[in-house]
Amino acid sequence: MNNQDIVNEIRRKTDIVDIIGEKIPLEKRGKNYFGVCPFHDDTNPSMSVSREKQIYTCFSCHATGNVFTFLMNYEHKEFNQVISDLASRLGIALNGFKPRKISTKYDDWYNIYDLANKFYQNNLMSKEGLPAREYLKQRSIDEEIIKEFEIGYSLGERSSLTTLLTKKGYSLDLLNKIGLTTNDYDIYHNRLMFPLHDLSGKVIGFSGRIINNSKQNKYLNTKETELFKKGRLLYHYHIAKETARVSKSIIIMEGFMDIIRASTIGVKNTVATMGTALTSDHIKDIRRLSNNIILCFDGDDAGVKATLSAGEDFTKENIEVKVIELTDGDDPDTYILKNGKEAFLSLINNAIYFSDFKIKVLSNNYNFLSSEDKANYIHDVLEETVKIKDSIRVEIILKDLAKKFEIGYNTLEKSFQELKNAKTEKLVDEILSPVKTASKEKKDKYQKASLSIIYYMLNNPLVIDKVERENLVFPTEALRALYCEIVYFYHKYGFINEADFYTYLTDKRELINLLNEVLVLDLKPDINDEELYDYVKVIREYNLTNAIKRLETKIKETTDQTLQIKYAEEIRKLRIGEK
Repeated sequence: MNNQDIVNEIRRKTDIVDIIGEKIPLEKRGKNYFGVCPFHDDTNPSMSVSREKQIYTCFSCHATGNVFTFLMNYEHKEFNQVISDLASRLGIALNGFKPRKISTKYDDWYNIYDLANKFYQNNLMSKEGLPAREYLKQRSIDEEIIKEFEIGYSLGERSSLTTLLTKKGYSLDLLNKIGLTTNDYDIYHNRLMFPLHDLSGKVIGFSGRIINNSKQNKYLNTKETELFKKGRLLYHYHIAKETARVSKSIIIMEGFMDIIRASTIGVKNTVATMGTALTSDHIKDIRRLSNNIILCFDGDDAGVKATLSAGEDFTKENIEVKVIELTDGDDPDTYILKNGKEAFLSLINNAIYFSDFKIKVLSNNYNFLSSEDKANYIHDVLEETVKIKDSIRVEIILKDLAKKFEIGYNTLEKSFQELKNAKTEKLVDEILSPVKTASKEKKDKYQKASLSIIYYMLNNPLVIDKVERENLVFPTEALRALYCEIVYFYHKYGFINEADFYTYLTDKRELINLLNEVLVLDLKPDINDEELYDYVKVIREYNLTNAIKRLETKIKETTDQTLQIKYAEEIRKLRIGEK
């Protein structure tokens, strides 16, 4: 079998509802399934998944596609990897399958980072890398971990990497642009090198750590580039995304060494930010891994502050996370070294809800000898408790408060209900308030007719035959190209459906975007000949109008009266419908 045959077989044997249902909860409504779209910030089930068509569509952000595109976007994997994963799942041999080489404008960037990564790793194992290896040994980092995390070392020489890469044919301008050099010199000197990967696992930058008592910054990160953006990158995500699904949880930490140390005891479902606060992109990507999210930050004041900040960020997204409490100023790295694997696993298993952690921290801010401080603390706890959806936990908190401060439970419960009602009223007001939506690009009647015809061509091969006989010329080059691809696919494979055709167009980005517009059309399933001919008449009107405009332009551009008369006669015939 050729590539397309193998891909089509995998697609037909894979149910998109089953695959998407493993990632997000789906609820059946009518003949389709609905869930919260993972590709934009949303809490309403705006994604529709069709078992009949094997296509998903979000009516809010317009994300659409088949099972392959969903997995590529959800798991941040390339097409070839998704095909391999599904083939393995189905027990289909990929004999004869040739992986697609998809070129991008960043191919040179990826190649350079890959070469630099191998260069740094070789340096670490060289004679010059002995001081760095000794440092790692002192930190209890063995050779297995060094290989797992691809840890390297930048030499003290000023331009060793620059020389290597320029000899490979890469320009200094490009090396400067992607953050590895400055003019003729390497950026990194005498530092442990940690490669930074994008969500799919490609190296897109580095973080270098000093190994001596230098006054330089402890860590030096690659400058932000078109590929490397701190607000998107999560360290170790490309590894954690697999283990998180097995363990059904994801742990967020602060630093590289925390991630590495946890890995030495088999805890690999971990990610870390690049020294920045959590962003909405971070949260979106973390949510894709698991709903069971655990924060494990440092045990000092700064760590507590970071935990509160991150917890609030998740709370705003209606996600309740858990917290691992570290004491004595420990970070995960030092805690594991001092207490061992079992103690840390116990902390994970006994992580507390963020709301409970916050209530506990709040108590440190008040003097309970003061009645005013007591009242303020109780009020703050009630404000926090209103956010909790579990009624049993709410009752436990209220009873604990009543017992601790010797206050009647009914008094607390009344105050709680008042706060809850006020919050509900505010939420209703927000929901009912007018929402500004982004204005969509308006399409003229010719584009609308064209997209509608293509929609029905994808749903009924008989429509393809009828449209072919009409010899239509669609209004834009992209529409004409999409039409030709549909006809070609149909005649080559003897069938047509949206899911397989979507895969066929994988490498044609502009046509995929146009196909997405077709797939989100809210049209009835079938079309009769009269309705189809109405669309055809609109396209013919476009063809006629354009033909007349071209002839009128020719008349203006020539001074030859004979030609002017000829063109005018052609216009007359077009207008009265003569061939």
